[in-house]
Amino acid sequence: MPHHDHPSLTVTALTGAGISTGSGIPDFRGPQGTWTLHPEQAALLEIRPYMADADVRRRGWAAWADSPVWHAQPGPAHHALVALEEAGALGAVLTQNFDGLHQRAGSAADRVVELHGTLATTSCQRCGTRLPTAEVLTRLPHDPDPHCPCGGVLKPDVVYFGERLDDRAVERAVAAVTDADVLIAVGTTLTVQPVASLAALAVEHGARLVVVNADPTPYDRLAEEIVREPIEQALPALVARLLDELA
Repeated sequence: MPHHDHPSLTVTALTGAGISTGSGIPDFRGPQGTWTLHPEQAALLEIRPYMADADVRRRGWAAWADSPVWHAQPGPAHHALVALEEAGALGAVLTQNFDGLHQRAGSAADRVVELHGTLATTSCQRCGTRLPTAEVLTRLPHDPDPHCPCGGVLKPDVVYFGERLDDRAVERAVAAVTDADVLIAVGTTLTVQPVASLAALAVEHGARLVVVNADPTPYDRLAEEIVREPIEQALPALVARLLDELA
């Protein structure tokens, strides 16, 4: 038998909030989503009001301090993607999440592309200084609208509405989906652009699209397979099947 150094399947995962709801982080747009239940919370993530209004920043920081992200642990779905990576079959994890759970589960940091940024770090909007968000949170009790020593506004490195995605992250995502044999879109509504269009791009370049999501998405018609079961069970089962294909 010929010896293959690399598997004959490259899988790219595109993950959204639904992969982390099992870890106790509510999604934004689902029936129990943060913005569904508290529409005013979405306004805290708009860059213009955030930069202009100290009250928006105070409320925003208070919400980040309360975020379940700080205590969340990765679930079976995150670990399933690590298993795929360990088998040498995972090209990249493109995530819309800023919770860091993929890395915490054991995904190699250089395989994870955080399209909507990360909550782990905070940057000064004036001088660009970056520091751990946890450090900023310790200041909130006595400084609810924290600023940089240079006087600039501090903001978590999450991409807010009205901000551009990082060009490098988008380039990496495009490369990963055009290179993929299989794109698994998991826990994402595929409604937020430009990320949602990655599903169509993958299919255009010959990938099989598998959608694992509780609700229909605009790209379901392009999918070879649609899985509606809970992600904690569905993704590990799907990964097990893909690993069988490789065996």
